[in-house]
Amino acid sequence: MLQRRGVILKSAREIELMRDAGRVVRSVLDRVASLAVPGATTGALNAEAERFIADAGGEALFKGVENPQARYAFPAALCTSVNEELVHGVPGDRVLAAGDILSIDCGVRISGYCGDAAVTVAVGETPEPVNRLLDVTKQALELAVDLIAPGRMWSEVAGAMQALIERSGFSVVRDFVGHGIGREMHEEPKVPNFWNEKQSRLDFELVPGLVVAVEPMVNIGSHQVEYGDRDGWVVVTKDRSFAAHFEHTIAVTPSGADVLTDGRVRSKVSSV
Repeated sequence: MLQRRGVILKSAREIELMRDAGRVVRSVLDRVASLAVPGATTGALNAEAERFIADAGGEALFKGVENPQARYAFPAALCTSVNEELVHGVPGDRVLAAGDILSIDCGVRISGYCGDAAVTVAVGETPEPVNRLLDVTKQALELAVDLIAPGRMWSEVAGAMQALIERSGFSVVRDFVGHGIGREMHEEPKVPNFWNEKQSRLDFELVPGLVVAVEPMVNIGSHQVEYGDRDGWVVVTKDRSFAAHFEHTIAVTPSGADVLTDGRVRSKVSSV
């Protein structure tokens, strides 16, 4: 059924190649997060990411991507989204300040296979409920990892993520979702972080060999978002409340979830 929908299942060899890409992504995120301090610019963070990816022999997946909404192709290796910016923030001369939060999203292709992950970090000290926003969004991703298992429907995982987020007083973004990933950054299926009956046609079974990028996007205020400038890249919360974004590339194996962007060298679970 998945293959009829255009989903490409991955072999054990392909999953390990994706893990290679995922390790580079994780190294970039860890390095950039350590540099996200008051006074740093998002452009400087991107320059360090581009250097790191080039040294690793990788291809920056985001650079050159086109968007029908945008006036130009995406110019950077990272998406750097600050505070009310949810995703697709363009690095530049923005200076980070204490109390900001920064979402860092990175995609890399190595040996023909992709890895994609994101973190949101605090710049200096941040107040409540901002700290809780980061904690809950990360917990939602961890919950998805715990729940992913062969035979489970994605709707069960998405519904549990949504319940955790909304029980904590936050809202789940509807307009942007996760995705399949492999040789291309964006493959089928679409992977929502919330669930309702209107989405029943998007549901899918988790089977060994399926690899997905799971990326909860959570707002302090309303779930509604919009494009934030005339360039057509950065997406912001409609009420300008803070937003957080965490992401992992995850393979489904006979034993459960295998996170390919956590920096591990080899799988600890059974492969396919």
